Amino acid sequence: MCVCVCVLQVFCSVCSGLKFRLTHLDGKEGRVCVSCHSTLPLQEVCGPCGWGTATLVSSHISSSANLIPLDGLPPILTSTGVKGDYTVEERPSERVLIQDLESGRPNSLVFVLNANLLAMVKLVNYVNRKCWCVTSKGMHAVGQVEVVVLLQCLPEDKSFPKDIFSHFIQLYRDALTGKVLSHLGLSQFSSSFLGCEEHAGFLWVRSTLQSLQGLPMPNQPFLFGLLIHRAEVPWAKAFPLRLMLRLGAEYRFYPCPLYSVRFRKALFGETGHTIMRLLVDFRNYRYTLPVVPGLTVDLEAQRTCIKIPTNSYDELMKALNKSNEHVLAMGACFNVAADSHLICVQGDDGEYQTQAISIHNQPRKVTGSCFFLFSGALKAASGYLAKSSIVEDGLMVQITVETMVELRRSLREMKDYNISCGRIDQSDSQEHVQVQWQEKECTVNKGVISPIDGKSMESISSIKMFQKSEYKANGKVIRWTEVFSLQKGGHPKSQGDHHTEHSRLTERLARAFCLALGPHLKLLKEDGMAKLGLRVTLDSHQVGFVAGSNGLPLPASYLKALETVLIPIIHSRGRKRSEEPLVMELIFYILENIS
Repeated sequence: MCVCVCVLQVFCSVCSGLKFRLTHLDGKEGRVCVSCHSTLPLQEVCGPCGWGTATLVSSHISSSANLIPLDGLPPILTSTGVKGDYTVEERPSERVLIQDLESGRPNSLVFVLNANLLAMVKLVNYVNRKCWCVTSKGMHAVGQVEVVVLLQCLPEDKSFPKDIFSHFIQLYRDALTGKVLSHLGLSQFSSSFLGCEEHAGFLWVRSTLQSLQGLPMPNQPFLFGLLIHRAEVPWAKAFPLRLMLRLGAEYRFYPCPLYSVRFRKALFGETGHTIMRLLVDFRNYRYTLPVVPGLTVDLEAQRTCIKIPTNSYDELMKALNKSNEHVLAMGACFNVAADSHLICVQGDDGEYQTQAISIHNQPRKVTGSCFFLFSGALKAASGYLAKSSIVEDGLMVQITVETMVELRRSLREMKDYNISCGRIDQSDSQEHVQVQWQEKECTVNKGVISPIDGKSMESISSIKMFQKSEYKANGKVIRWTEVFSLQKGGHPKSQGDHHTEHSRLTERLARAFCLALGPHLKLLKEDGMAKLGLRVTLDSHQVGFVAGSNGLPLPASYLKALETVLIPIIHSRGRKRSEEPLVMELIFYILENIS
């Protein structure tokens, strides 16, 4: 019988004939089980199971926060040919690397932007376009989603798009201060970018219906960056869905392309006369059109349906309370269930026109809308029950003051509401605008898995943590980045005294976890356990915790250190409120302490 020196489990010699070079054995090979052997080398650089730069990165490079030189490329990570063994090449030859990529290199080049952040670069053929594919690895550890930039190559492109590396560094620094990206978020450039002053920033979008075939993708969650023109910044700030769909129409890609094109013409000019001027402050952006998560607008023949998720009630109430009593307007989300979508196109004369884009070779049945606007200006003597019309890329409904009052009451009471539109004396040709509350499946944390046991975290709510618990030891830093609420029906945003107590408990647990593992950070990271999970259960049937990394429990020595500090905290809380079940999972990352 033999023991796996990584997880201290016993296997027979047939099952444990594999070996791996381990740092806690001073670089010597030790016998490991099949699971560890397959996980360890992948964990080091780009595997699906873990996160982190290779051990050799941290020991062979500077602790600077930015390793991008002014006149060359950042260091590159190269495999020595031995499984799990890598070297760092300083100032690699750009010409040689370009030739390597163009010759059909199967794997991405791995650039080291700093000891905690990598950029994976590959040339790909995406929808018949030759593109640079630049992917981050390391953003998750600072509470940021990973980012991907697909940049269409220029003819005879013989240099790396190095400005993208610098922007990744800026995003990493922003995340350290709590400024993170989300779907339809904007990041701007401070100077000329990729050789053009008109390149203003990236609009970040989540992939929905687009194909990802052939693209080397990071671990979920991640966003694609779309290069935008300086003239498009007002729309990226005030109403980004309009810009996203307009890009889709320009490149005939539904709902939008995932690639960027340099030196293109701006899709919008001066703001001019648009209904959005009534709803958005384009000068200082002090107010804009509120968007309720998950809200969609379906346009069908003789029927329009505004669908609101019940779990977005609080967000809708915030928008309702801030709205003018005579006007109710809200932005909608992209409707994945629709087969087409309204878009707004600005002509050369500055005027705005309504068009639609649709899924290729699919009949149009349901068309999505970008916003709705209810106006209470319709007079009772007009002869109309209500009037509905398409304005730019949204829906406008004119209703009476009485109908506006009833609509608002129905929204507050979470009740469905139906508005008949058309002349009072023509009931046969009336259209209907319906407001419906729906139990929609939550799609947060899609593709995210627990580092403890590989459990799917999809549809489980979570909160990002910034500058909460961070402890340094032996040149390493351990950061608490996120907390998941696993209890069925539980939600970490609940209000009141229980929310305050819950926050204090999670902070105590996080602090104790970091302090207990502080002396072991170097060894944990060198053995590929850079992402850690702590799951705490408190209910009438079970009180305790589990901790793990790479889908396996932590080795016994670490668990023993954790038991000493965590058990008193857990039992203390369990005795106070054992009648209220609670299951939560805290996520931690071990990083290099860089300047």
